Amino acid sequence: MDLYEKIRALPTQPGVYLYKNAEGEVIYVGKAKNLRSRVRSYLLEAAQADAKTGSLMREAVDLEYILVGNESEALALETNLIKERKPRFNILLKDDKSYPYVKLTLADRYPKVFVTRRLLKDGAAYYGPYFPGSLAGRVVELIHRSFQLPSCKVDLSRYHPRACLQYYIHRCLGPCVEGLTTPDLYKKAVRDAQLFLEGRHAELENSLTARMMDAAGAEQFEAAARLRDQLSTLHQLQEKQRVATAELDDDADVFGYHFEDGNLAINLFHMRAGKIVDRREFFWEDLPELLETAPEQPDATQMPGAPSFPLPSTERVGNREPPFHAGAVFSALLKQLYIDQHYIPRSILIPTEFEDREALGSLLTERTGHRIEIAVPQRGDKKSLTDLASQNARQSYIQRFRVLEPSRKAIQEALADALLLPTLPRRIECFDISHIQGAETVASLVVWEDGKMNKQAYRKFKVMTVLGVDDFASMREVVTRRYRRVIDEAQPLPSLTLIDGGLGQLHAAAEALESLDFAAAGLAQPPLASIAKREEVIYLYGNEQEPIVLDRRSPVLHLIQLIRDESHRFAVGYHRQRRAMRYRESELLNIAGVGPQTRKRLLTHFGSLRDVQQATAESLAAVVSRKTAEAIWRHFHESQPAT
Repeated sequence: MDLYEKIRALPTQPGVYLYKNAEGEVIYVGKAKNLRSRVRSYLLEAAQADAKTGSLMREAVDLEYILVGNESEALALETNLIKERKPRFNILLKDDKSYPYVKLTLADRYPKVFVTRRLLKDGAAYYGPYFPGSLAGRVVELIHRSFQLPSCKVDLSRYHPRACLQYYIHRCLGPCVEGLTTPDLYKKAVRDAQLFLEGRHAELENSLTARMMDAAGAEQFEAAARLRDQLSTLHQLQEKQRVATAELDDDADVFGYHFEDGNLAINLFHMRAGKIVDRREFFWEDLPELLETAPEQPDATQMPGAPSFPLPSTERVGNREPPFHAGAVFSALLKQLYIDQHYIPRSILIPTEFEDREALGSLLTERTGHRIEIAVPQRGDKKSLTDLASQNARQSYIQRFRVLEPSRKAIQEALADALLLPTLPRRIECFDISHIQGAETVASLVVWEDGKMNKQAYRKFKVMTVLGVDDFASMREVVTRRYRRVIDEAQPLPSLTLIDGGLGQLHAAAEALESLDFAAAGLAQPPLASIAKREEVIYLYGNEQEPIVLDRRSPVLHLIQLIRDESHRFAVGYHRQRRAMRYRESELLNIAGVGPQTRKRLLTHFGSLRDVQQATAESLAAVVSRKTAEAIWRHFHESQPAT
């Protein structure tokens, strides 16, 4: 049965349809209340006139469909399939940032607390998302300080000989060493952290107060003082929250957009308790397929996934740019953004109407258990908010697509947020290995510091202990040598150590760092990341299962690429220099009467091949025989053309 016969035989029930190309790849996913009616519209001549639909139908050779019970189920299934298959004819969510969660590993023997951006079904408890992203790091830091739960990578399923620095500065209970804590004490700390993260401050306060009084009554004054400090921290947080909620209002997400020259910028304001706490940016580029005239017949001229009625658009004069239908984008964006999310605000304000708005609101209401309103405000304060978001979207568009250089601090903040760094990065050290089939293996270290490359801090390494092709062992040697010297000479540590390579190089560098005793020197091991070639994916050590994929226009990615490319250039340059030196030095062996020992004697006496070349026959005769000296002199002066 060919494609057209399949379309004509479709049922009239709700469902999801998938167009496939000749390679069997899914190129478009859509949903419909009536599958036959929706999909048949693609065959009509008017639909073929639309650029996107025409391209889709010319490439499509097969069709699959999945029947569902109602439109809500179709919405959810469509979103899941789009996220999974990423069809190129669909409007896909492109996001410059994902907000972090705080992860409490309750399934572990001794639970730890981490910042993560991925939710997994691994028995852990997740709290968030946190706005802005740096807030999650501050919350984890507070848990270290107040409840002394660790975030380290130490294996706590067994005991170790001694504790790390975090235990001695009272930011960890020391479950890694037998006798430093007890399971009961650690369990209470985990319970306190849970109450804190869940916002159950009254229950936590009562628990802390009772335990403080018990400890004081038993004359355990250090334990009582620690509980007192936790109560003080909790009271300070409660005071801040009272100020923040003085003008209580429902949470809301507010959207605005700016479209121009085929490129689109969308801004999302997160409003919590009546205040804007953070902004999120989305970008799409080269979207000519979204430019079309308003459809008069919904089933006849509708773009795949587009609304079936005219929508507000960006106005342009003449024929320079046809109207842009934002509803298609917002329909795809909101479904991919909110379906399957743990937390959704009660109000979502958008600047334009779209076909699935009410159905999506009903689905989100059903899933959250409270009413979710997706509104298109026409006047008043809410309309002012969407207008403000659109004004900011225009500025985002200008900064992104008109190539305005972000400030150094802005890039540092974005880099710290993307790589979960505890502080703004002031110094980044990057390593790369260079060789040809294991010959003359060398490494480079380049340094980015305070917004620019610090060439005076560059270092070259000749790999000494590795034979043959072994990039991992070479990286391990070089990183060990570098940071052993940093520790011995009390040099400043970088804010980030960057490795040019994938997971293998990253883990080799991690082994090198973990073999060094930073704690004994009173230092914290620097954060470690790598950037893989071709894919341009960033792996953060300790979070390798969640590779960081940045937009190709991201200034953060550009900075990391610049540092990586400089490291590669420096390594290749040193490798070529070593290779040329080896070739030139071996040139002496081509001269009659010169063997390895004579070559070594000449280079030791004169210092370099260049000085051997420039030496007179008399000077050479002071080191080798007169006959050999004359042969060397003739080789370099009579056989070489004048320059």
